[in-house]
Amino acid sequence: MKKHIHSMKFKTIIASLALIPAAAIAGCEGEKATIPSPDEYIAGNSIWFDTPTSSQMSEPWKIHDFSGSPVNPDREWESRSLPIGNGSLGGSILGSVGRERVVINEKTLWTGGPGTGTEQYWAMNRKVNPATLDSIRQLLAKGDKATAGRMVSAEFRGTVDYDRHRFGTYTEMGELLVNTSIDESAVSDYRRVLNIDKSVALVSFTADSVKYARRYFCSYPDSVMVWRFQSEGGLQNLELAFVTPQTIDKVTAVDGNSLLYQGHIDNNGMQWAMRVEARVNGGGTVKTDADTRTLSVSDADDVVFLIAGDTDYRMNFDPDPADPKAFVGGDPAVIVNKIIDTASRKSYDKLYADHLADYRSLYDRVKLAINPGEQRPAPLPTDRRLAAYRDCAADHGLEETYFNFGRYLLISSSRPGSMPANLQGIWHNNLDGPWRVDYHNNINVQMNYWPATSTNLLECFVPYIDYIRGLVKPGENTARDYWNARGWTAGISTNIFGFTAPLNSGDMTWNYNPSAGPWLASQIWEYYDYTRDTDWLRETGYPIIKSSADFASDLLYKNGDTYTAAPSYSPEHGQCDLGATYANAVTREILLDAIEAARILDTDQKSVKEWQSLLDSIAPYRIGSHGQLQEWSDDIDDPNDLHRHTNHLFGLHPGRSINAMTDTLLANAARQTLRERGDAATGWSMGWKLNHWARLFDGDHAYTLFKNLLRQGTADNLWDVHPPFQIDGNFGGTAGIAELFMQSHTGTINLLPALPSDWADSQIEGLLARGNFEVSVYARGGNLDHALIKSVKGGPCKIAYRGLETSVDTKPGDIVRVTADENAGTLTATIGH
Repeated sequence: MKKHIHSMKFKTIIASLALIPAAAIAGCEGEKATIPSPDEYIAGNSIWFDTPTSSQMSEPWKIHDFSGSPVNPDREWESRSLPIGNGSLGGSILGSVGRERVVINEKTLWTGGPGTGTEQYWAMNRKVNPATLDSIRQLLAKGDKATAGRMVSAEFRGTVDYDRHRFGTYTEMGELLVNTSIDESAVSDYRRVLNIDKSVALVSFTADSVKYARRYFCSYPDSVMVWRFQSEGGLQNLELAFVTPQTIDKVTAVDGNSLLYQGHIDNNGMQWAMRVEARVNGGGTVKTDADTRTLSVSDADDVVFLIAGDTDYRMNFDPDPADPKAFVGGDPAVIVNKIIDTASRKSYDKLYADHLADYRSLYDRVKLAINPGEQRPAPLPTDRRLAAYRDCAADHGLEETYFNFGRYLLISSSRPGSMPANLQGIWHNNLDGPWRVDYHNNINVQMNYWPATSTNLLECFVPYIDYIRGLVKPGENTARDYWNARGWTAGISTNIFGFTAPLNSGDMTWNYNPSAGPWLASQIWEYYDYTRDTDWLRETGYPIIKSSADFASDLLYKNGDTYTAAPSYSPEHGQCDLGATYANAVTREILLDAIEAARILDTDQKSVKEWQSLLDSIAPYRIGSHGQLQEWSDDIDDPNDLHRHTNHLFGLHPGRSINAMTDTLLANAARQTLRERGDAATGWSMGWKLNHWARLFDGDHAYTLFKNLLRQGTADNLWDVHPPFQIDGNFGGTAGIAELFMQSHTGTINLLPALPSDWADSQIEGLLARGNFEVSVYARGGNLDHALIKSVKGGPCKIAYRGLETSVDTKPGDIVRVTADENAGTLTATIGH
């Protein structure tokens, strides 16, 4: 158990008490700004509340640390906090009045890994005798699933328990608390707002005739979190403190107006650091006290806080199993000092301007307008707005905000230079968390990155690529030790330290998933397909894809005249099988990807021949006795089964081996499966089903899933809930909305394939299609008014709309205007510039 901050013995405390006169730093912000109006922040896409959170709640790990309960002990954080982030550093704004509380996260702060012992950690794989795998396959071929399943359970488990010691957990850095001494009973006009369009949070209120405003953002270009606390009609007296479930080693006063906190993770020695600086504008004093670990501001009406946090983690694509510091990089104290020293040379306005320009360069690429000509009521706080929506009130503005929030969350939690978004993106409020807040490879992390491609956020995809690259070398050992296979793979759960093995559990319904690696690799192909960057494919993408296709090939077992992935399981559902539909569908996908990639690069003809031969002979999809797409090799699906997972529909979405335009029988079978599974599920499951129904061109049913996702799977702050909070549903929902307007997985840009009838006069601008085409679609009366397609890379552009098709050859920069005359049966594409 970690020591709590109140009882911690510090190894070193460098005490310093400094008083900075106002004259020394007055005017650092230039002309003093006026208090901002909350109406300016509520306007547009925003999430907001008109009641404050409690000032009493703090340190939820003292209530429980998820050791014995999956329920978050801080329900206000889970449903009413406002998230900010820059891909590495994250904050959750609670907006309490008497004591502001901001939960601080750094995405590489993890327990576990080789720092807990290299020999024990890297011995994660068991070595399975190839004869054992042959025996399991033969048992399955004879129909003895029970014995085969017992053998898989005994032989294919890993050696590392799914706990926070060796495997590890993503963990919280701590909470920054700002005591304000404001009388909460005298508060009026309270607003807590996250403006998604401006990427900034605001807390404003009036107390005892004094107006207060606090603004918060987290800058990617400056690697710093910035707060501004202002008052009008009175002065502020603030005391900032830091509480953490981690061990603090040293607190140092720096330059008289900042504190440097340094600590470590107990079980692996990971070093972390956070520096907080305060500066005043127009008067006031700053005092730091390293003994009490507090920073105080007196008699100021304009205070800016700068916060930087980091760890000593570094990515490593080829870790040395003998090196306990294989993932250890630079001194985080040096890094955060440099960040603060650099950022402190800029004014608040300059920091925010640079942050906003960077954010908008991504966010502004896509604009959604659902029936923009309709009359909309005055905005309500989001919790009341969502409550009305749950009671079936129409609110297209809320639907737009949900879509934009998904893109905001991805921009805020996934930027180049750090790890990808995890089960909670970047935001976490405890020592441990649900499912270790890890990377789940059986739908969850994959879903996180669906909107990165279609909603034109390819830069946000880069951490995901790096994550997958980091699994390849360790995953080669896992492929060899368990399946005597070429290539690489990874299991269901991974961390930031190259963990690729199954976990030490005999429950193989979730723990046996060698197809997870090929699924990850298929998204490497997706990145190429959207960018058409052949150099990247040759240097980075293809080696990952080829190696994964080799593994998937070796995983196949010849059963009669067909090949099948044996043994296999449908994730988290059912028993050991000769060829679960999910596993075979993923195998199809990675073989298709590898073949296309090799042909583009004109390489590996021998491998292409092997892959094509296997692809042509994979066991076909099967339609069961009640018209469903079978989940397993035998027709045993229960039509009353409401299980959350629909992995056997992988070929429909996110895959491409079931094409609803041409594969009518399979599309109908998938439709029957979805009807049987129902429209209610966990948040992420409803997000996936939304995408399934979109691929089946049923916009109204897809819209039902979207409404259910908002009503049943969304917290008051619009975070997705499994429950508990799990961010993948946000990303699945956002990607699903894009699929309603445009799809491109068949190699053709399909316009308005699944527009809901309630969205008859809607438009979306700036989506990205495969082939690197930017697509804007405008609907009027439920029909295509026109579309604009910008060719970024050049090349042939195939377009479809309601059975009409056309194609044009484009050059980079060409703009294609598309119109349809359904009566005449024509689809017209005209090239401009």
